[in-house]
Amino acid sequence: MKSVLLLCILFCSIVMNAQNSFEIKDANKVVIPFKLINNLIFIPINVNGAELTFLLDTGVAETTIFSLENKELRLSPLEKMRFSGLGGSASIEGFKSDHNLGKIGKNFRNDSFTLFIILDQDFNISSHVGIPVNGIIGYHFFKNHPVVIDYASKKITVYKDGELFRKKIKKFTELPISIERNKPYIFADVEMTNERKNSKLLIDLGNSDAIWLFPTLIKNFVYNRPNIEDFLGRGFNGDIYGKRSRIHNFYLGDFKFEKPLTAMPDEYSIQHVSLVGDRKGSIGGDILRRFTAAFDYSNQKIYLKKNGNYNDPFHFNMSGLDFQQDGMQWEKDMVNLESKKKDNTGTGVEVINNSLQYKFVLKPLFSIAGVRKGSPAEKAGLKKGDQLISINGRKTADMTLQKIMEMMKSEEGKIINMLIVRKNQELTLSFTLEDPIPYQE
Repeated sequence: MKSVLLLCILFCSIVMNAQNSFEIKDANKVVIPFKLINNLIFIPINVNGAELTFLLDTGVAETTIFSLENKELRLSPLEKMRFSGLGGSASIEGFKSDHNLGKIGKNFRNDSFTLFIILDQDFNISSHVGIPVNGIIGYHFFKNHPVVIDYASKKITVYKDGELFRKKIKKFTELPISIERNKPYIFADVEMTNERKNSKLLIDLGNSDAIWLFPTLIKNFVYNRPNIEDFLGRGFNGDIYGKRSRIHNFYLGDFKFEKPLTAMPDEYSIQHVSLVGDRKGSIGGDILRRFTAAFDYSNQKIYLKKNGNYNDPFHFNMSGLDFQQDGMQWEKDMVNLESKKKDNTGTGVEVINNSLQYKFVLKPLFSIAGVRKGSPAEKAGLKKGDQLISINGRKTADMTLQKIMEMMKSEEGKIINMLIVRKNQELTLSFTLEDPIPYQE
């Protein structure tokens, strides 16, 4: 799984339905727990009675479904559509469905929920996240009420009571944003080496990287060295490629970030994207997760407060491997059953009986989805399609995709031993984690 997770930077040039709104019913606020995976936020939404999981993404205008994971979902009549966005091809086919019922918890609901259905199964991101993901939601989640995202507690609070919201953000830093084509934009300073340049950036919760910059739209752009060619993710129209590097500093208001990782898609990947005027790139989840962030679309403001992640270093996947989950399989686990026998002898000694039993448990299967050219993993001989059995002696069936990625980002110089299966043959291959893009003055 690359740090930009198939990335869900979607662009739809679609006319909005004014009634397509989430509203708070019979409450002053709504609290929504979420899952945080690779800097991305996933929330539960009930659609017409079906419990689904959506990526929360400020970088999209419309709500999209691309997978049902064997769930049944009844939809209102469908209208054929075409979508365009990041990636190489011009557009893909899909459908639009109006007047559905969307509910998040008991009190946050949309009685006229418009959904866009993507037929291309290559766009299904579930295998690259490690949990079933059914779709993406953006503007219609944020547009009517202030939203506070607490990355530390993994809870989102949506406010109906304005006074409660004002109390919550009293000690936050306020920054202006603009809502254009139903997405939030902000001006921030990008310092490639020693010159700060004020740049208009999309605030993009659906981008797991720290920063994206568009070299073809920045005058006299020069790539920092070292840099690497890399797969950056997947958009509506296919795979996104470009370079990764580090910049000197990034400034968001008075907040400063040193040596953040930066992805720079190539010209081919953005050729079909209709960008707002003067946009230079995006701010992603690896910046936003360092705050409690409050979005107020109605007043075009964002409020930020540092959390415990603020000073985290910007780690890179130093293995060069992209991973995916290939489903689940039943495995036999041995369980130690301990029982105590009552003392009937008067000695006060209890007799403990131990017995071993087996139980069958569903566990994940993982494989290598890609190998970066010139990476430590490629030099060690790892290949796309290799099935993972263990990493440093620990079975991958007992891990999550998130845990595997964390190991690949853990520390430079760490030795990784992988037991894999290739063509029914077990192989053990080793490599050392190495940062290919350390910042150089």
